[in-house]
Amino acid sequence: MSSSVAPSAEPTPGFWASARESIAGTQQDFTEGSIGRAILLLAIPMVLEMSMESLFGIVDVFFVARLGSDAMATVVITESLLTLVFDIALGLSMATTAMVARRVGEKNPDAAAVAAVQSIVLGIVSSVAIGVTCVLAAPRLLAWMGGTRAIVETGSVYTATVLGGSITVMLLFLINAIFRGVGDAVVAMRALWLANLLNMALVPCLINGFGPLPRMGLLGAAVGTTIGRGLGVVYLFWMLSRSRRRIDIRREHLRLDFPVLLRLTRVSLNGILQFFIAMASWLALVNLLARFGSDALAGYGVAMRILVVALLPAWGMSNSVATLVGQNLGAGKPDRAERSAWLTGLFNMIFLGVVTLVFLLFSEPIIRVFTQDPAVVPVGVSCLRYVSYGYVFYAFGMVMLQAFNGAGDTRTPTIVNLFCYWMWQLPLAYVLANVLGMGPNGVFLAIAISESTVAVVGVVMFRRGRWKLQTI
Repeated sequence: MSSSVAPSAEPTPGFWASARESIAGTQQDFTEGSIGRAILLLAIPMVLEMSMESLFGIVDVFFVARLGSDAMATVVITESLLTLVFDIALGLSMATTAMVARRVGEKNPDAAAVAAVQSIVLGIVSSVAIGVTCVLAAPRLLAWMGGTRAIVETGSVYTATVLGGSITVMLLFLINAIFRGVGDAVVAMRALWLANLLNMALVPCLINGFGPLPRMGLLGAAVGTTIGRGLGVVYLFWMLSRSRRRIDIRREHLRLDFPVLLRLTRVSLNGILQFFIAMASWLALVNLLARFGSDALAGYGVAMRILVVALLPAWGMSNSVATLVGQNLGAGKPDRAERSAWLTGLFNMIFLGVVTLVFLLFSEPIIRVFTQDPAVVPVGVSCLRYVSYGYVFYAFGMVMLQAFNGAGDTRTPTIVNLFCYWMWQLPLAYVLANVLGMGPNGVFLAIAISESTVAVVGVVMFRRGRWKLQTI
């Protein structure tokens, strides 16, 4: 009589083993196995990637703040204008991640490669058009955003350089979105690390002059950042050319595929509108704050960049759910896609809850790291405290909206943003700041309230489950 022993299931690697694997690079199938492990493998490099993206603004602010409030205000206004580029880049990247992830889930690598090529074509065409337009209109754009005559005179070249180099922003976002869609998030992380190391080295040297490098002042920040991003893009193109990665773009894929291009454009347009609504609301808030003077604008700029340090890693964590939802829907596993979203939301809420406590307890010391201006510090402290009140709610809301995007349903988040920002945030900010006399604090409170509303509405819409039927 013989006996047989059933093979035991392979044990799931622990946290630290999974963390090391996520940073080193992984070839996991994210439609199988532990959902928690899948989130970890994707989220760690995505969190580190988005942390690096936030450093571009932080480095510029840290060094530019020493050039005076007009220089700081110029950076704040230009970064606000650059959000229009981010809007298009994010819209295209959301559609790219969704389409590439769906094709990967369907086990169709050739279709994933074709989709990737079409997204790069769209990115190049749109960024060239934006860059040329903004270079020619830089002085008028600064004036339109409420910049004083001194800001327009001294900051136009900086603004033209940053916006003229927007192709580096676009391609950095898009090619990173391709790698996120195939589940190879570590490449995107490395690209941002490279770009930021170069940025941190070049910006102070070009602002102040070092060795053979000229002393360029404010313009040096723009030149250093653009070069850093550009070399990050070069690295990404190099990685795309390597056939051993998850996505294999070969010569036969380098063509226009109009059906895919049109589908990608259709999904992207809703994504672009989705982010345009949010970005336009932000621009309106900057314009509203500009009416309270350069000190209010500078304090807001410092605080928002600090807030972004926490928010972009959280955004990185939520990006992981877009990949998981897209791949699992492609594999015909909608329930697994839904579980991925709820679990990611929980992790994100815990993380931003801890960040909120830190900001509430240490807001003034954190602000003073970046500026000692007695008129700017109180505004920055208030902004840091008020806006962070909504972080715990927004942590869940941003994951829900990214789940919609990962499914290719960019229309639902667009509707949520339209209601929560244009119909709620902007009127509320105006009333609190001007009618009720709260000044800049009214704007900051409106941000916290509206972002919390995004979370509530996003969860309600997600629970309806219509996103599971989305095709792309």
